Amino acid sequence: MNHSLYDFLQIIDNLVWGPPLLLLLVGTGIYFTLRLGALQFSKLPLALSYVFKKEEGVTGKGDVSSFAALCTALSATIGTGNIVGVATALKLGGPGALFWMWMAALFGMATKYAECLLAVKYREKDAQGNMLGGPMLYLEKGAGKKWLARLFAFFTIGVACFGIGTFPQVNAIVDASHIAFNIPHEITAIVLTVLVAAVTIGGIKSIARLASKIIPTMTVVYVTACVGILVNNAGAIPSAISLIVESAFTGQAATGGFAGASIMIAIQAGVARGVFSNESGLGSAPMAAASAQTNSCVRQGLISMVGTFLDTVVICSMTGLALVLTGVWSMNIEGARMTTEAFSLGLNEGFGPMIVAIGLMFFAFTTILGWNYYGERCVVYLFGQRAVLIYKLVFVSLILSGAFIKLDMIWLIADIVNGLMAVPNLIGLILLRHVVAEETRVYFDALKNAVSSSSDSKAAKA
Repeated sequence: MNHSLYDFLQIIDNLVWGPPLLLLLVGTGIYFTLRLGALQFSKLPLALSYVFKKEEGVTGKGDVSSFAALCTALSATIGTGNIVGVATALKLGGPGALFWMWMAALFGMATKYAECLLAVKYREKDAQGNMLGGPMLYLEKGAGKKWLARLFAFFTIGVACFGIGTFPQVNAIVDASHIAFNIPHEITAIVLTVLVAAVTIGGIKSIARLASKIIPTMTVVYVTACVGILVNNAGAIPSAISLIVESAFTGQAATGGFAGASIMIAIQAGVARGVFSNESGLGSAPMAAASAQTNSCVRQGLISMVGTFLDTVVICSMTGLALVLTGVWSMNIEGARMTTEAFSLGLNEGFGPMIVAIGLMFFAFTTILGWNYYGERCVVYLFGQRAVLIYKLVFVSLILSGAFIKLDMIWLIADIVNGLMAVPNLIGLILLRHVVAEETRVYFDALKNAVSSSSDSKAAKA
């Protein structure tokens, strides 16, 4: 590894993910939580019901169903962040990092609601008749900040090509296939490149169709395996949770020179990896939400915030608890190998690693597809439809090269471009905060009146 380049990137990463961005990310989530009356908690049952209930009388424009749009967003979020990212966070910040992932996710649900609401409200059709929406549209049309919209689109293409969309996912897939099945890295990289090229030709409908099948199935399989580890170590769960909470505020279990530094490392690792995993505030999920067939931006916002709940509060928690319960977080291993070792100890030496390998391969593969779509939408916004083919060729070539980059460098590059992408989006959310609040108020007032009218009608008939 080129240590001078690595050290330079480390300095940039510390600047990008310093206190200002952490405060902006968490602060935006706290603001919307308070402004919307803790909507992510009070309306979660309603949001969950919307996920599985088809909207009646849909006349709104859209490319795919609301469920398919959610699965597309989940395909981009449920990936290495849930399996490798959690391991990396605990390696850097100790068990306390998991607590800060939880905090970032719980407040991040309100952020995800707001950004996906705005994406549907300000979406429009591109030259090919497909929906185009996301932060670049609500920054330009809603906030009147076209320069910020262009900046966001530029950074998003960077994340798609050099961040979440390629290198971490490819590295995880080739590593997992080698660990579990002894397949050479070169073979996996070639096969993966061919598969990505084949699927992305079909566009959003092809990606959504595949994601709708893979994501629910693999989520159930992975969570079931994690529950098995929890059951096998049930007696140690209270002490594990106690260690996670205590480490978040004492820094005793985290690496670092002194307690204050350790706590900061735990917060930074937890929030950064949490954002990498659930992407709340990053501005990616709104691009998938904008493709949904729906009449209501609020309804889609509620459905979209379920993604953060499933991604971090459920799946990342399962992984984190497995790492703490089995004690592998403190071993001298990292990345996919750490999670693989936890499943090997928590389940058995044969079945456990296979679950991690298969989960990583499928989750990371769909993440690549989801981010290919996000990058494409931003290419269309900046350069028009004519540039899409060039973008796809570059993207596919980067998939092939991602197998041969060192893990530490991969996570540094991903963290930097993720942080840069989040900044213009969060500024847009703050500028449009009153629009989010008003749309929410109007929707729930109408819903309340509809329920009241229905009750009055039933009472009259009785």
